[in-house]
Amino acid sequence: MTYYETDNGRRGEVVAEDIEVGIRCDDDGGDHNGDYVRLRQSPCDCQHEVSSEGGDSSSQPCSPARSLWLWVRLVVLFVFLVSLAVVFFKWVGPFFMNKEIIPIINWEAETFSTPVLAVFVFASVALFPSLLLPSSPSMWLAGMTFGYGFGFLLIISAVTIGVSLPYFIGSLFYRKIQGWLEKYPKRASVLRLAGEGNWTHQFRAVALIRISPFPYIIYNYCAVATNVRYGPYILGSLVGMVPEIFVTIYTGILIRTLADASQNQQFLSAPQIVFTVIGFCVTAATTVFFTVYAKRKLKELQIDDDQLLQ
Repeated sequence: MTYYETDNGRRGEVVAEDIEVGIRCDDDGGDHNGDYVRLRQSPCDCQHEVSSEGGDSSSQPCSPARSLWLWVRLVVLFVFLVSLAVVFFKWVGPFFMNKEIIPIINWEAETFSTPVLAVFVFASVALFPSLLLPSSPSMWLAGMTFGYGFGFLLIISAVTIGVSLPYFIGSLFYRKIQGWLEKYPKRASVLRLAGEGNWTHQFRAVALIRISPFPYIIYNYCAVATNVRYGPYILGSLVGMVPEIFVTIYTGILIRTLADASQNQQFLSAPQIVFTVIGFCVTAATTVFFTVYAKRKLKELQIDDDQLLQ
């Protein structure tokens, strides 16, 4: 805080971001301020102050160095990502496609019919989470085989069972799961948000946890120990997993497109490349947006709950 004397004899004040030590001189009985020593300077000092012996403060715009450096870093990051994508699509992708993906797709087409694949995808997405096994490859397979429409309906119906079975199985180990949560209070505090408040609060918390990067399989078993009711749990899980389902389906479609182009020894046409790159960028940006949004909202819920407890 810096004080100065105005024309009418009253003492005014200027709020400064820096910590300053002032030496006041009272030789003539006035409230004049002497020189001061600046202890810490803010990162972007936008205001130059004159010593308060009747002087005025003047302001100047911030230096654009920081914003310029931010743009430089963004450009470098963009160039790096584009270069990485080019290397992947030109060398790494085709090699991986020819050695791994194409043989699997050919084996799948020769061994299973479409109805059998639908049953396999449904069963794996529904049962693998209970066995602590990842179900994302099965979702990729749904995207490669059935596309967005039937693939989404197949996955979302299987997810209903996939998140329900661990919920009911976890109720048999309620005490043990609670003991595990008590060992990690900081991480468990996010999960416990879903068990507090009314139905709407629980639904919102579960949906945000599903969108956030918290492990899908772990939360399936830990949810019951937070005392969240089954209604908001199942609906919040289905709503919160919609972005992830579309991302996995898109990934499967992209893998199938690249595999077909590599198997036929053909390059993607210019429109295909454009739509593929745009789709990938939109998918990545959407994933980042929803993840950041969910983490911020969960933090806000934590702050609100802490304030209520105080």
